[in-house]
Amino acid sequence: MTDAQKVHTAAMLAIGDELLSGRTKDRNIAHLASVLTLAGLDLREVRIVPDVEEEIVAALDALRTRYDFVFTSGGIGPTHDDITADAIGRAFGLPVEPHPEAMQLLAAYYESRSLPFTDARRRMTRTPRGASLIDNPVSKAPGFRIGNVFVMAGVPGIFTAMLDNILPTLPTGPVMLSTAIACPFGEGDIGGPLSEIQKRHPETAIGSYPKFDGQRYSTELVVRSRSEAARDAAAAEIQAMIEGLAES
Repeated sequence: MTDAQKVHTAAMLAIGDELLSGRTKDRNIAHLASVLTLAGLDLREVRIVPDVEEEIVAALDALRTRYDFVFTSGGIGPTHDDITADAIGRAFGLPVEPHPEAMQLLAAYYESRSLPFTDARRRMTRTPRGASLIDNPVSKAPGFRIGNVFVMAGVPGIFTAMLDNILPTLPTGPVMLSTAIACPFGEGDIGGPLSEIQKRHPETAIGSYPKFDGQRYSTELVVRSRSEAARDAAAAEIQAMIEGLAES
C-alpha cells in the first residue's frame, strides 16, 4: 500500500465544562468530521472532557497512541480555567513556557491596537517546549502542534480558521464515497435482508437511519465505501431488495 492509499485515522478531544453542562452547543465536532472526510481521513473517535487536568491527560494519552492524529478544541484562552497547554505538556512530559514567536506576535498585535499586553494575554503564548504554532488569522492568539496532537481554540470561527491552516500539512487518502437510498419500509422489515447484503459487501459500510412522518416509518439507507465499484454493487442490491419487498 502506498502512502497515498493509506487511510490515516484521527480523533478529537473537546475540552470544556460548558460542553458537558449544555451551556455551549459544540459545532466543532461536525465541522472537523466533514472536513476530514473530504480529505480522506477517518475520524474514529470523539471524547468530551471537563476542565480537569487529570482527565485531559488521560484522554489525550489514550487517543494519541491509538490514532495518527488528535485534534483538540478549547482551553487555550487567557483565563485561569484555560489549562489545556499545561495538560498537554504533562502528557508529553514537557515543560510549558512562553513560546518566543507567540510572544512577539501577540506583543505586536496588542501594541497595534493600543492595548496592554497583560499577564492574562501572555498566558495565550504558553506551549509545551518544542511545539510549533498554528496560525490564527481571526484573533492572532495561536494554537500549537506537539507530536501528532493539534491544539486549537474552542470558538467555532477560530477553530475553523486554524483547521484551514492545518489541512494542507496533513496526508490525504482515498476519499469515502457515499450513496443515499430512500426506502419506504421500516427497519423491522428490512433488517434481515439488509444484514445479508452487508455480509456480501465487506468493502462497504451500510448505515440505516429510520424516519417517522407521523403516520408511517421509512428508512434512509446510506452506502459508504472507498471503492466506487463496491459502493455501486451494494447499492444495486439494496435497490433490488426494496423493489422485491414492494412487489411482495
